[in-house]
Amino acid sequence: MQLARAVHFDESDSRIFHRPAVTGEWAVSGGFEFSNWSEADLTGKARQAFANGWLGLESFGRVTFVAVVRIEATEYEALKRALAEHFVSHYGAPSVQAALPVAAEELSQMADLCADHAPNTVLTVARRLTEAGVAEEYRFIEAQDAELEAFAVHGDRGDGHDHDHDHDHDHDHDHD
Repeated sequence: MQLARAVHFDESDSRIFHRPAVTGEWAVSGGFEFSNWSEADLTGKARQAFANGWLGLESFGRVTFVAVVRIEATEYEALKRALAEHFVSHYGAPSVQAALPVAAEELSQMADLCADHAPNTVLTVARRLTEAGVAEEYRFIEAQDAELEAFAVHGDRGDGHDHDHDHDHDHDHDHD
């Protein structure tokens, strides 16, 4: 299975987001944060987070670029619980148990997005408000080995987890 980690190529995220994500943390789209937003909410750094920010799952900060990497099933399950806990503490979900299916769906969408891309493929997101709500579009940038080597996006963050085992699942989803 694959998911994505936050990467930084320069210091710009620290200037454009209220809370920048930390390099190497797992990330999802996080579009749920904007579900009730209107044009009036889209000003300054909030606009930048809306327009181009992925959501880090440790800091709950935003990042412009994420890179596809393998994730172990046990770590994936821990992320699901952490996101469910975030839904309780920040969005008023009644319980972790009630929030788990929503967290699972958010992670599943990100895993589906990453599934068909080579490790270290860089992803960007572009959001806009439409009459139907928030629309997201994704760009995929093939990895330039020399550029990404410096960010050690290959999976081992020194956290004691072996991220080199791929628990692959087939996905037949179109992400247009």
